Amino acid sequence: MADHPIQGLMDTAMSNIKAMVDVNTIVGNAVTTPDNTVIIPISTVSFGFAAGGSEVSGKKPNVIDGTTQPLFGGGAGGGANVKPVAFLVVGNGNVRLLPITNSSSPVDKIIDLMPEMVDKVNGAVSSLKNKKKKDDTPEDEE
Repeated sequence: MADHPIQGLMDTAMSNIKAMVDVNTIVGNAVTTPDNTVIIPISTVSFGFAAGGSEVSGKKPNVIDGTTQPLFGGGAGGGANVKPVAFLVVGNGNVRLLPITNSSSPVDKIIDLMPEMVDKVNGAVSSLKNKKKKDDTPEDEE
Protein backbone atom coordinates (compact mmCIF):
# COMPACT_ATOMS: atom_id res chain seq x y z
CA MET A 1 0.00 0.00 0.00
CA ALA A 2 1.36 3.42 -0.96
CA ASP A 3 1.91 6.14 1.64
CA HIS A 4 -1.07 8.33 2.34
CA PRO A 5 -0.73 11.89 0.95
CA ILE A 6 -0.79 13.37 4.47
CA GLN A 7 2.42 11.46 5.24
CA GLY A 8 4.32 13.48 2.64
CA LEU A 9 2.96 16.74 4.05
CA MET A 10 3.98 15.79 7.58
CA ASP A 11 7.45 14.62 6.54
CA THR A 12 8.14 17.87 4.68
CA ALA A 13 6.95 20.09 7.53
CA MET A 14 8.84 18.14 10.20
CA SER A 15 12.10 18.14 8.25
CA ASN A 16 11.86 21.91 7.78
CA ILE A 17 11.21 22.47 11.49
CA LYS A 18 14.08 20.14 12.37
CA ALA A 19 16.39 22.16 10.12
CA MET A 20 15.35 25.42 11.85
CA VAL A 21 15.72 24.22 15.44
CA ASP A 22 19.08 22.72 16.38
CA VAL A 23 21.31 22.92 19.44
CA ASN A 24 22.98 26.10 18.12
CA THR A 25 19.60 27.81 18.30
CA ILE A 26 19.32 27.16 22.05
CA VAL A 27 22.98 27.56 23.05
CA GLY A 28 24.36 30.04 20.54
CA ASN A 29 27.84 30.36 19.13
CA ALA A 30 30.40 31.74 21.56
CA VAL A 31 31.73 35.25 21.01
CA THR A 32 35.19 36.14 22.35
CA THR A 33 35.84 39.77 23.29
CA PRO A 34 39.27 41.46 23.00
CA ASP A 35 39.94 40.84 26.72
CA ASN A 36 39.34 37.06 26.18
CA THR A 37 35.94 37.07 27.87
CA VAL A 38 33.65 34.50 26.24
CA ILE A 39 29.95 35.35 25.85
CA ILE A 40 27.48 32.59 24.98
CA PRO A 41 23.83 33.46 24.21
CA ILE A 42 21.15 31.18 25.68
CA SER A 43 17.63 31.04 24.19
CA THR A 44 14.41 29.13 24.57
CA VAL A 45 12.77 27.61 21.55
CA SER A 46 9.12 26.65 21.22
CA PHE A 47 7.40 25.37 18.15
CA GLY A 48 4.08 24.05 17.01
CA PHE A 49 3.07 21.80 14.20
CA ALA A 50 -0.25 20.84 12.62
CA ALA A 51 -1.30 18.74 9.66
CA GLY A 52 -4.63 17.66 8.38
CA GLY A 53 -6.46 16.52 5.33
CA SER A 54 -9.50 14.83 3.97
CA GLU A 55 -10.48 12.63 1.11
CA VAL A 56 -13.25 14.22 -0.88
CA SER A 57 -15.89 12.66 -3.08
CA GLY A 58 -14.76 11.93 -6.59
CA LYS A 59 -12.02 9.82 -8.06
CA LYS A 60 -8.79 10.55 -9.88
CA PRO A 61 -6.99 8.11 -12.14
CA ASN A 62 -3.62 6.81 -10.96
CA VAL A 63 -1.14 7.36 -13.77
CA ILE A 64 1.11 4.49 -12.66
CA ASP A 65 -1.28 1.55 -12.57
CA GLY A 66 -4.51 2.91 -14.11
CA THR A 67 -6.58 2.48 -10.92
CA THR A 68 -8.68 5.26 -9.45
CA GLN A 69 -8.05 6.83 -6.06
CA PRO A 70 -10.11 9.22 -3.97
CA LEU A 71 -9.27 12.91 -4.24
CA PHE A 72 -7.30 14.30 -1.32
CA GLY A 73 -7.02 17.83 0.04
CA GLY A 74 -4.74 18.67 2.93
CA GLY A 75 -2.18 20.94 4.40
CA ALA A 76 0.48 21.20 7.05
CA GLY A 77 2.17 24.03 8.82
CA GLY A 78 4.42 24.87 11.67
CA GLY A 79 5.99 27.75 13.43
CA ALA A 80 8.89 28.40 15.76
CA ASN A 81 9.57 31.03 18.37
CA VAL A 82 13.13 31.74 19.48
CA LYS A 83 13.45 33.95 22.56
CA PRO A 84 16.82 34.97 24.00
CA VAL A 85 16.78 34.56 27.79
CA ALA A 86 20.34 35.00 29.06
CA PHE A 87 24.04 35.29 28.35
CA LEU A 88 26.65 33.00 29.88
CA VAL A 89 29.78 35.11 30.49
CA VAL A 90 33.11 33.38 31.17
CA GLY A 91 36.15 35.49 31.92
CA ASN A 92 38.65 36.65 34.55
CA GLY A 93 38.18 33.41 36.48
CA ASN A 94 34.42 33.95 36.83
CA VAL A 95 31.35 32.38 35.26
CA ARG A 96 28.16 34.42 35.37
CA LEU A 97 24.69 33.94 33.98
CA LEU A 98 23.22 37.29 33.01
CA PRO A 99 19.45 37.03 32.48
CA ILE A 100 17.92 39.37 29.93
CA THR A 101 14.76 39.97 31.98
CA ASN A 102 14.75 41.70 35.34
CA SER A 103 12.48 39.06 36.84
CA SER A 104 15.02 36.62 38.25
CA SER A 105 14.12 34.38 41.15
CA PRO A 106 15.60 34.80 44.64
CA VAL A 107 17.53 31.56 44.13
CA ASP A 108 19.19 33.00 41.02
CA LYS A 109 20.22 36.09 42.97
CA ILE A 110 21.68 33.98 45.80
CA ILE A 111 23.67 31.90 43.31
CA ASP A 112 24.99 35.07 41.65
CA LEU A 113 26.03 36.56 45.01
CA MET A 114 27.61 33.36 46.39
CA PRO A 115 31.23 34.05 45.26
CA GLU A 116 31.10 37.57 46.70
CA MET A 117 29.67 36.27 49.99
CA VAL A 118 32.39 33.60 50.26
CA ASP A 119 35.08 36.26 49.73
CA LYS A 120 33.56 38.48 52.44
CA VAL A 121 33.34 35.59 54.93
CA ASN A 122 36.96 34.62 54.20
CA GLY A 123 38.03 38.24 54.71
CA ALA A 124 36.15 38.49 58.00
CA VAL A 125 37.64 35.22 59.30
CA SER A 126 41.15 36.32 58.28
CA SER A 127 40.79 39.67 60.02
CA LEU A 128 39.52 37.94 63.20
CA LYS A 129 42.52 35.59 63.14
CA ASN A 130 44.89 38.52 62.68
CA LYS A 131 43.24 40.44 65.54
CA LYS A 132 43.45 37.40 67.81
CA LYS A 133 47.16 37.00 67.01
CA LYS A 134 47.73 40.67 67.91
CA ASP A 135 45.79 40.28 71.16
CA ASP A 136 47.78 37.15 72.10
CA THR A 137 51.16 38.84 71.48
CA PRO A 138 52.80 39.97 74.76
CA GLU A 139 53.46 43.70 75.19
CA ASP A 140 57.26 43.34 75.33
CA GLU A 141 57.42 41.58 71.93
CA GLU A 142 55.77 44.49 70.10
